[in-house]
Amino acid sequence: MELSLTRLRMLRELQRRGTVTAAAAALHYTPSAVSQQLAQLERDVGARLFERLGRRVQMTELGLLLTEHAEEILGAVERATMALEEAQDSITVRLTAGVWASVASGLLPSALTLLAEQHPGIQVKTVELAPEATAEAVRDGTLDFSFVIDYSDAPMPWDVSLERSVIAVERLHAAVPRGTVPSGSVSLLELAEHPWILSSPKSHLGRAVRVACHRHGFEPKVNHEVGEQATAMAMVGAGLGITLVSDLGLILRPPGVDVVALSTPVMRTVSIACRTTALRRPALQLVIAAVRTAAAELGLGTESTLP
Repeated sequence: MELSLTRLRMLRELQRRGTVTAAAAALHYTPSAVSQQLAQLERDVGARLFERLGRRVQMTELGLLLTEHAEEILGAVERATMALEEAQDSITVRLTAGVWASVASGLLPSALTLLAEQHPGIQVKTVELAPEATAEAVRDGTLDFSFVIDYSDAPMPWDVSLERSVIAVERLHAAVPRGTVPSGSVSLLELAEHPWILSSPKSHLGRAVRVACHRHGFEPKVNHEVGEQATAMAMVGAGLGITLVSDLGLILRPPGVDVVALSTPVMRTVSIACRTTALRRPALQLVIAAVRTAAAELGLGTESTLP
């Protein structure tokens, strides 16, 4: 019997998530592809591994047994990969990273250019995800590492099986239509009566901005709910409202937008997240170093400058 690592990973995700659709979404496959691979795994094993109960599935005893061994096998593969990297004088490896828009446009190009110059054997493939989804994809083994964020006004819950390496600390700034705010800085309360352009309260950024506004005694009047900072700033430039934007997001600022400092800073920490077992991978440490260097060249430190 020869067991495919890809099929074992699919079985593990099926056991974790309960549906083929959810497992496929986590692994970035189509549900039909996952179904076909799991069916082949059952043929390889010669036994039923799960049963369908409506839209959900229930693992059989053999399925649970194989899932337990799949965890051990996949963990052993990861440890073997680390051992091989540590034994090589030069590292040749391909890593998959989870990114979001402002990191992909503002930080990653210079970081990957630097990495290619210094360590050409390390290739980084990126997958753009919502910031809320990247950490879970690392935990599940879909990604080798991801960029994650944490806000001073709304700390995020954290999975103890993951480790964070801080890359940069950003400030959020008010992005307003040109000429709207004449002073060099502004408090959030002074912006209370303006129409706002924000991401959903279910998103990290949308929740953090609303929490900051609540602490200043008001509920922002959100006229437009959009997902990306670039989209929000485009609408600001058209005079449709105001928003908050991070240092990295400012790289995408369009004409017609003034950037005004907040008198009481709102900060966010950008980190690279990886599984605890993978943190000592030499390739990953070299990636972290390259990204930190790129962030420093943009003037972003790794410690908060809050007064």
